[in-house]
Amino acid sequence: MQRDLEFTYDALPGRVVFGAGARKSLAAEAEALGAERILIIADQATDALASEISAILGDRVAGRFDEVAQHVPLQLARSAAAQAREAGADTVLTIGGGSATGFGKAVVLEAGIRQIAVPTTYAGSEMTPIWGISDGDHKQVGVDAAAKPALVVYDPELTVTLPAAIAGPSGMNALAHAVEALYGPGANPFISFMALESIRVMYRGLPAVTAEPGDIAARTDVLYGAYLGGVVLGTGGTALHHKTCHVLGGMFNLDHGGMNAAVLGHALAYNAPAIGSIIEDIAAVIDAPARDVPAAFFDLAGAIGAPTSLEALGMPAGGLDEATRRVVIEAAANVRPPTEGGIRQMLDDAFHGRRPV
Repeated sequence: MQRDLEFTYDALPGRVVFGAGARKSLAAEAEALGAERILIIADQATDALASEISAILGDRVAGRFDEVAQHVPLQLARSAAAQAREAGADTVLTIGGGSATGFGKAVVLEAGIRQIAVPTTYAGSEMTPIWGISDGDHKQVGVDAAAKPALVVYDPELTVTLPAAIAGPSGMNALAHAVEALYGPGANPFISFMALESIRVMYRGLPAVTAEPGDIAARTDVLYGAYLGGVVLGTGGTALHHKTCHVLGGMFNLDHGGMNAAVLGHALAYNAPAIGSIIEDIAAVIDAPARDVPAAFFDLAGAIGAPTSLEALGMPAGGLDEATRRVVIEAAANVRPPTEGGIRQMLDDAFHGRRPV
């Protein structure tokens, strides 16, 4: 039976190279891209990998910026862009998670060059045109097609050393991308297909990744799921969950992955009355009763050692009222309109780590 379908879909450009050992192709990929002077952005914790990739790229490397911080503070982003200009860079190559990728995007938009991303976590932002910069207690988020990396190299081998304490929250972040894409402003059947596949492999794979760090098959599955989550986030857009995390991140500088773990089930519970058929689709791929879907993500976070409360992340209880006010404003276009009472209860539940209903 043929269904009547109407939707708009803007497929995002870019090249993806995926597979164990894919980093070894970087020199050839950089040449094909026309990258001759590359500024590497990688924090000090990734020194060994940055050195390995620098050796692969050889004399194409024009410098290194290592002052990476989460939420991309404005002054540091400007410093990175200034270094790119001084080095005469035509390309920035980022190594790491969403923070490194975010710095690369800031440099791209400021200096007008291209980006190569080499993710080592499950952040997914490397597949999106979404950028974010923090200034004081406010995080500005925008969309610009130029911010999406021109090339992304996914190498599951680079995630093997990712500790469970980072892998778990990072994976919950990727899951949140896929979940929200199902009801975001750009949702359509193609996005939903990829989003549900992402949820399926991530939900199954994350416990294996955190329990058996050396399981390269599980690492490959989860990185694949994170890649799909990034794709659907970039085209499906964001709603209540991500708006909430951006508000809390800007206000309190909370760990981004941890916030996603603590908020996901509660945001889904808030939206559930408006997305009944989507809840049923999620239930089918995670093999859970529909009524238990929000709690299932909360339970998954706990099972893999990810945070289940905002209080544990360092959010002050006194910030709940102002956070509520900002979330109501930022998420005004959400699939279920945000109310002050509803969002205040949602945040209170997430703050205290109550199991969502």
